[in-house]
Amino acid sequence: MTHGEPTRVAIHHASTGDVWAAIRKSSFAVLSHVTTSGEPRSSGVVYGVHDGRLYVAVAPNSWKARRIRTGELLALTIPVRRGGLLSLLAPIPPATISFHARATVHPAGSFDIGSVSESLESLVAKDRRAATVLELMPEGIFLTYGIGVSLRQLANPVAAQAHVPVA
Repeated sequence: MTHGEPTRVAIHHASTGDVWAAIRKSSFAVLSHVTTSGEPRSSGVVYGVHDGRLYVAVAPNSWKARRIRTGELLALTIPVRRGGLLSLLAPIPPATISFHARATVHPAGSFDIGSVSESLESLVAKDRRAATVLELMPEGIFLTYGIGVSLRQLANPVAAQAHVPVA
């Protein structure tokens, strides 16, 4: 390499499998949508994954239960912690997975989340089993940053970002 020549970085783009593995390992996402009055809204949610869908249990009187409608397109961003113990010592930002998902709203008491998967039952406390359940089906592409790349490559946007098909 001569002086002034750009450094080349080997780019590894995440696969669909890499992205789904990261989604399954995580449990927190930021869910965003636009209200009926056109205002942006976002909220942190805890989710579970089963068969290519994310499930979120919300209180029946929450804004999510009252405002999100079946068929609505939502945006989600999942932060993925990177760096292990090193992240406690150095400011390592999380990797992220952002995507659109189509909502199916199951009104309070109408959906037995345990019938989908026993592991999803932990989303709802036993005393709050009558939760509204949001079933979120990802669509299109995952926009990733830092998935399937080394910590060093997180600083290089060209290497760190990828567009990965959902399926």
